[in-house]
Amino acid sequence: MSLESPWKQNPWFESIAVAQARARRRLPRPVYDALLAGSERGQTVEANQAAFADLGWVPHVAGQQAERAQTRTLLGVELSSPVVISPTGVQAVHPDGEVAVARAAASRGTIMGLSNFASKSVEEVTATGATTFFQMYWTGDRDVMVQRMERAHRAGVRGLIATLDWSFSVGRDWGSPEIPERVDLRTMVRMAPQVATKVRWMRQFGRAFRETGRLPDLTAPNLARPGEAAPTFFGAYYQWMTTPPPSWHDVAWMVETWRQISGTPFMLKGVSRVDDAHRAVDAGVDAISVSNHGGNNLDGTPAAIRLLHPVVGAVGDQIEVVMDGGVRRGSDVVKALALGARAVMIGRAYLWGLAANGQAGVENVLDLLRGGIDSGLMGLGLASIDELRPEHLLIPEGFHVHGGVEAPVRI
Repeated sequence: MSLESPWKQNPWFESIAVAQARARRRLPRPVYDALLAGSERGQTVEANQAAFADLGWVPHVAGQQAERAQTRTLLGVELSSPVVISPTGVQAVHPDGEVAVARAAASRGTIMGLSNFASKSVEEVTATGATTFFQMYWTGDRDVMVQRMERAHRAGVRGLIATLDWSFSVGRDWGSPEIPERVDLRTMVRMAPQVATKVRWMRQFGRAFRETGRLPDLTAPNLARPGEAAPTFFGAYYQWMTTPPPSWHDVAWMVETWRQISGTPFMLKGVSRVDDAHRAVDAGVDAISVSNHGGNNLDGTPAAIRLLHPVVGAVGDQIEVVMDGGVRRGSDVVKALALGARAVMIGRAYLWGLAANGQAGVENVLDLLRGGIDSGLMGLGLASIDELRPEHLLIPEGFHVHGGVEAPVRI
């Protein structure tokens, strides 16, 4: 009979907050701080989560439904639960990175969003069998962007996500982490004091090195030109910063070009204004994500959940609307759906799971959100997420923010 220590940490975690705490203990400080991100004061990062707490509900004591459905179709893809993996860059917090996340998405029946700046190639990710949407920034010239679209289509992606809400705000009040250009001997020596105490994290990468003979190279393989080596993350970032920003004509060009190449759906991510939502419809997009880039864009942008309902009211009968920003529990998902979101996208939540326990950690996060959604439906006495409406929530006066020229801004 084997005896196991009763104090040994269970790899399963009961909340995303616990996953984050485990990630903080596990990761070297610069790596953890890079995931934490945010800009300037960090006001919007905090607001994204806090706004969900302003929404309440009054549950039923009896008469709940014995069975509660969460399935939903988003852009032609059937989801087992209305939670989608949002694309986030360079997931080298775990040796398997985006491949582990994709496997988790496939196992839980949802969409995998893959970033332009991912640490794994689109071919590696689609090979997992995950339904993958490829994300692009407006970076490089049009010929380069067409090459990236064609490559993603050949790899078998099922849709394109364009992320355009970035103004390159720099400077964090708490300081930005050091992120090396590449992992070489000099870098390893310089960062050894910060890494040496994270033994379990080092062992993971040590095993990966023994199996593959490669360390994380901090490149962006999906931005490699044909026949050329992948650029470093900072090389790719510089190209992005120095590319003139797109116009709405450019957005329409992206939509039409992708339609000709692939014929699969196109989502515009980062909408926060009602007038921009109308322009997105005019440009021909199939869906938008109401988002403030997780608080990494202009600090002081209202919480995404506050922006959602006015946008849904403006364009929700013409295109599909999802939201992302601050989702940490299933009850947050229920609130977003009640305010009209077709689904939610998660970013930091699954990154904490990935850092804490790899693929199983991401599956743990998705399971937690699914369980929380079920609890919310049960408390409200509903049989399906399709029944959710704003009247199921307690919404304080002035909660909704009408961004854009069509209505005054209320913060």
